[in-house]
Amino acid sequence: DVRLAIGAFHCRSGTAQVSTRSRFAVGCVVMVPITIATEDELSEAIASRLVSEVPGPCYVAQPLRKGGFGYLRSRMANWRQMAERQVVFVLTDLDRVECPVAMRNDWAGLTPLPPRLLFRIAVREVESWVLADHDAIRRLMGAVPNLPDAPDDIPDPKQALLKLAKKAPRSVRDDIVRQGERGNLLQGLGYNTRLVNWVNSEWSPKRAAERSPSLARARKRLSEIMG
Repeated sequence: DVRLAIGAFHCRSGTAQVSTRSRFAVGCVVMVPITIATEDELSEAIASRLVSEVPGPCYVAQPLRKGGFGYLRSRMANWRQMAERQVVFVLTDLDRVECPVAMRNDWAGLTPLPPRLLFRIAVREVESWVLADHDAIRRLMGAVPNLPDAPDDIPDPKQALLKLAKKAPRSVRDDIVRQGERGNLLQGLGYNTRLVNWVNSEWSPKRAAERSPSLARARKRLSEIMG
């Protein structure tokens, strides 16, 4: 018998929620909780997908987001405090900042981050990680041409994704992209729903990491923390 604390546990028969302060159980492994903090719905799906592929027994206990990077940056002190008790995975976009190191220093300052605080930056947006899995993109959009070999080098990955979506089947195209009043491409009303479902069912972090160094670093660091 193994004495277990409050939390979720992966058993031979599946996953069970434990509500008492402690309980005896047989053949169960303690599941490690991870809090993820992200900018938006798509980033949350990506972060959750990364957690799901970690070999160790872990699960997303608390997804936090409020739209945009301002919320994430303003709560860096909170993430530090939380990371004293559990793993915290903060994912944000590089956007127009010159380089990830400059952004990390700006957000974190000179104080080293706690070992269990995983602060990762998608170069230049999480859409570059989306574009990096060519196989999954083709399953979503069909035989679209000119998929980027180095999506981390694209100045505006989201616009690149919207341009590709213009060539996709109509149902996909109508969800992901719409035409602005000035002829510019804008995020469609079904953008998040369509891409989140696709991330959960088709997108492979392992395949995508082969073309995205920033994603490869994130996967490596997450595995190290959970190892």
